[in-house]
Amino acid sequence: MDNAATTAPLPEVVDLIREDLSDPNQFGNPSSLHRLGMYSENRFSVAMNDIGKQLHVSADELILTSGGSESINTALLGFADANPRLGKHIISTKAEHMASLGALRRLEQMGYEITWVPTQKNGEPEWSFLEKSIRNDTLFITLTHVNNETGATLPVDRLVSLRNARNRKTAIHLDCVQSLGKLPINISALNIELASFSGHKIHCVKGVGLLYKKKGLRMSPLICGGGQQRGFRSGTESPWLARALALAIRKATERLDESLLSISECKRILCDKITCLGGVVLSPENGSPYILNAALGSIRSEILLHALEEHDIYISTVSACASKKNKTSHVLSAMDVAESIAKNAIRISFSRFTTEKDCRDFCQALEKTIKIYGIG
Repeated sequence: MDNAATTAPLPEVVDLIREDLSDPNQFGNPSSLHRLGMYSENRFSVAMNDIGKQLHVSADELILTSGGSESINTALLGFADANPRLGKHIISTKAEHMASLGALRRLEQMGYEITWVPTQKNGEPEWSFLEKSIRNDTLFITLTHVNNETGATLPVDRLVSLRNARNRKTAIHLDCVQSLGKLPINISALNIELASFSGHKIHCVKGVGLLYKKKGLRMSPLICGGGQQRGFRSGTESPWLARALALAIRKATERLDESLLSISECKRILCDKITCLGGVVLSPENGSPYILNAALGSIRSEILLHALEEHDIYISTVSACASKKNKTSHVLSAMDVAESIAKNAIRISFSRFTTEKDCRDFCQALEKTIKIYGIG
């Protein structure tokens, strides 16, 4: 029940990696001119083309990275560095993932002006505020497609329409880490310039991610060196990681509609139980079915987390990236959730393999925990 933090690799992904690492032809450097190098380069290219087809973009618009954080940092820092004449004004919200907030604070220290758009109770930005914030010198807008703590889902078409009406030169970056493989994504149809993805959220392995950069967009590399991946991300490419990611995306999108229906039912079961027990659901109704944020009265989230752990049920308090800092969720704070509620909030997150039985087992364990600790 903590699948927004990470997911277990698919057996098929593990088998593919094991086979590739055992392949005597696979260890060649893709940049080498001999047969082994050409073999590895071909495997890498085929995998990237496969990913491109699944996301409806050209492989030349994709960059393989080490994960979502690298993709986000490359997009924000790299685009800003390469386009100083387009402006030094940026728009975002304080409900973004820490990877985005960290990169934005770095840019702020470098002299960029950040306009922080207030976040509504439903997790969406204040649209009128955002519209008025777009200026002639606005370099880019960066927002999250699906929020990693609440599941709030951004209506991208509305964002693009506002941008087009105010300043078409302003780029849009989307953090799609929690939407890949869970919601239908056609990057070309979104009409955005940059998007970041992660592999381990969709049953691939940790250490691989993806950055979409629209063709012709100027961007400086975050990692310099031998100029691999068209100069945008130096370092020896990993064919087996590219192949593993391609497979994970394909498997995640094969039965997308079916998964959405079953997970929506799982979320409904848990929402009903939490409400019945006197708790409060903090996730917006129209958000992603894969993420549920809630609070149960005065029971501290850490107590609830460890009590459920005794039943082999694993949840989280805030995002995994911030959980060890012992802070109230900055996302809930941005949504103006009272601190007395936010400090007790838990995040329950599903994968497409979560079953109704898993959810009912969770409900039973939750009831037992409430009987012990009370709800206050």
